[in-house]
Amino acid sequence: MVRVTRRAFLHGSAALAAVTAATTAPRLARAADPIKTAAIYTVPVEQQWVSRIHLAATKAVERGDIDYVFSEKVSNTDYERVMREYCEAGYKLIVGEAFAVEEAARAVAKDYPDVAFLIGSSFKPDAALPNFATFDNYIQDASYLSGMIAGAMTKSGNIGMVGGYPIPEVNRLMNAFMAGVREVKGDTKFQVAFIGSWFDPPKAKETALAQIDAGADLLYAERFGVSDAAKERGILAVGNVIDTQADYPDTVVASALWHFEPTLDHAIAQVKAGKFAAEDYGMFSFMKAGGCSLAPLGTFDGKVPADIVAKVQAREAEIKSGAFTVAIDDNEPKSS
Repeated sequence: MVRVTRRAFLHGSAALAAVTAATTAPRLARAADPIKTAAIYTVPVEQQWVSRIHLAATKAVERGDIDYVFSEKVSNTDYERVMREYCEAGYKLIVGEAFAVEEAARAVAKDYPDVAFLIGSSFKPDAALPNFATFDNYIQDASYLSGMIAGAMTKSGNIGMVGGYPIPEVNRLMNAFMAGVREVKGDTKFQVAFIGSWFDPPKAKETALAQIDAGADLLYAERFGVSDAAKERGILAVGNVIDTQADYPDTVVASALWHFEPTLDHAIAQVKAGKFAAEDYGMFSFMKAGGCSLAPLGTFDGKVPADIVAKVQAREAEIKSGAFTVAIDDNEPKSS
């Protein structure tokens, strides 16, 4: 896939818009050719959450399902303009994140009823806006399992947790992780902090170092930078959304992975069938849908107690079968 940024794309957008304006099919019509897809990200494409969307889109390109361009590091104040430029240029599936620009994103969707919008959001879809579907990383299942491993690996029973913002999509993962820890080590104490940024590794590291100084011997790395603090101080960390063990082979013991493929693939299928609608795509991140998993133990294979590994495997099977349900708790987690 050729990496296309917004700067390069915009040079040809005006001419392309003139062509597509004359050939636009009826509202959300059936798509036979690769779907013209554009993604808009407020952070670098390497950031955890966004990287999983980008990976799924790249796979869809390789299958021939979509043509794909993206814009990264788009400011909140610029987000609506970029959305409109892609719509005017004839893109038929817009993927993005509306957490800080919800009203603007929905306004754009209202103005372009023939475009399908698959948007990360803390809110639900609205039947009055049939071309605007929402998704989120509901990976509480994998987060719970990673917490079980953390509960077995902490010696002090004091775990530090560093997140970006206390919003539902972060809170539910932290709460699920804490619940998993407590299943194994019920008296664990948690230090919970938020850095007020989606991408500030130095600040995340600084916050994590303070938690280590306050007694934490294991860290939950919801943000980049936390595992650096754990590595520097020689303690363990648990990752989130992506697997960074290759970069921290002696530090990252477990990670809850998000797989965006089921979410994007459903949207692609709906667009191709002319059936895209205002659905809540949250369920496609559940473990039983293939939307999340626990990363392989890798370098920690044989280092996590065998009885805990067996318990984790049993819980995973129960989650997939529906015999065990991980609670979805969107409330802000607190230190304890």
